[in-house]
Amino acid sequence: MKLNNIRQRWHDGQPVLNGWLSIASSFSAEIMAAQGYDSLTIDLQHGFVGYEEAKVMLQAMRASDVAPVVRVPWLEPGIIMKALDAGAWGIICPMVNTAEQAKALVSCMRYPPLGTRSFGPTRVTFSAGQDYGQYADEQVVCFAMIETAEAFDNLEEIVATPGLDGVYIGPADLTLGLTGRTFRTGFDREEPEIVAAIKHILDVAHRAGKKAGLHNGTAAYAAKAAQWGFDLLTVSNDVQLLRTAAAASIQQFRELQGNQKEPASGAPAGGY
Repeated sequence: MKLNNIRQRWHDGQPVLNGWLSIASSFSAEIMAAQGYDSLTIDLQHGFVGYEEAKVMLQAMRASDVAPVVRVPWLEPGIIMKALDAGAWGIICPMVNTAEQAKALVSCMRYPPLGTRSFGPTRVTFSAGQDYGQYADEQVVCFAMIETAEAFDNLEEIVATPGLDGVYIGPADLTLGLTGRTFRTGFDREEPEIVAAIKHILDVAHRAGKKAGLHNGTAAYAAKAAQWGFDLLTVSNDVQLLRTAAAASIQQFRELQGNQKEPASGAPAGGY
């Protein structure tokens, strides 16, 4: 059976560099998968991606060594099991606020007797190996998102959940949950109280023997978070990377065009 690259990185004592896919395109997924990420997450919650598109994106990523992950729309057994059967090596589940919800998440991802996952690994036996069912429980990675005040208050109980591999912080929602609209939304928080909350989640997770992931807007902030000890770092997403690269290219052209001298009055603008 093919091994999960995320667990291999952790076994080697290395953090996981995670990319993020919000565009419903197998070609953009294939391009991102070829860039050297350790894992790539297809976003079914806020991304412009449905399950049908996610299937072909997973197929396009197979040619690389990247570990495919899916952020599901919600804590719902059907979509979690279908994402795993389609080939996801990990699940990130949003809005897990209680230990009971964390337990339900784990149950969806583990076969009996560890959970209630239904057996039918339709595609993943081709992408991971025919013996997938024998090793899936120890290879698939389960992340619960911590992004509300309720989840923050219940953190100790959530990370104590057997079978939960880690927690994943969504800084934008966490900031809204802890402060309301006191601060702007977004990633890469610098407010002392939010940074302290992020580090608290990291420390509580590690004390419980669990991993911690963080969504970042820039590589610089992700590198700083890696120094704090985060085990999985997401850097930006395909939409933002495309926007930034396009904007930089346009700006460079405008600046270079503006630096060119205008032709003298009456002189031809170009050769024949």
